[in-house]
Amino acid sequence: MNEVRRKVVDATLRRVPFEGWTDRALSAGARDAGVELSAARRAFPRGVADILAWWSADSDRRMLADLERRDLAAMRVRERITAAVRVRLELNREHREAVRLALSRAALPHHAPEATRGAWRTVDAMWRAAGDTATDFNFYTKRALLCGVYASTLLYWLDDGSEDFSATWAFLDRRIADVMRVPKVLGTLRKCMPDPERAFRAFRSSRAPRG
Repeated sequence: MNEVRRKVVDATLRRVPFEGWTDRALSAGARDAGVELSAARRAFPRGVADILAWWSADSDRRMLADLERRDLAAMRVRERITAAVRVRLELNREHREAVRLALSRAALPHHAPEATRGAWRTVDAMWRAAGDTATDFNFYTKRALLCGVYASTLLYWLDDGSEDFSATWAFLDRRIADVMRVPKVLGTLRKCMPDPERAFRAFRSSRAPRG
């Protein structure tokens, strides 16, 4: 089934710049891939929504596979995060228009929650690949900051006409500096709140299911 999904997604991505993220693009993609439309529907029951979810998850898997081939242990944390963001973007350099249209779709209120979950999974994968094992207040702070960095770099990359995206990578280097300021952020919080981690645990406990 994964082979069918990959064929359909790859073919659909080539159709999206002309058809948008629509059922028509899915149908044309299935035909281009030599896959029966009924099989494509079984692979992606929710249509475009499932294709986008699979594409995002597959890009995350490919990013992690690339990072595993690198000597991350020899890098500083900021270098690992920079490598992760850069790899994630470069994986889809041939599909920038499809990415742009996916972002436009994600901006619609009824699509935003799922798009947000996908982005969160991506930055979580980046931090884990970088060796982060935080489970406290720091866990959410790091990922929230990286979400901002990843989103802004993605938007910059979409309009970057520089050779080999050199302007994007310079922009990324500047934004990564913000992620590395987490200790300063926590220091500021501690001035206002003696134990932010304890407050976080209390908040998480209050959100736990009752009964």
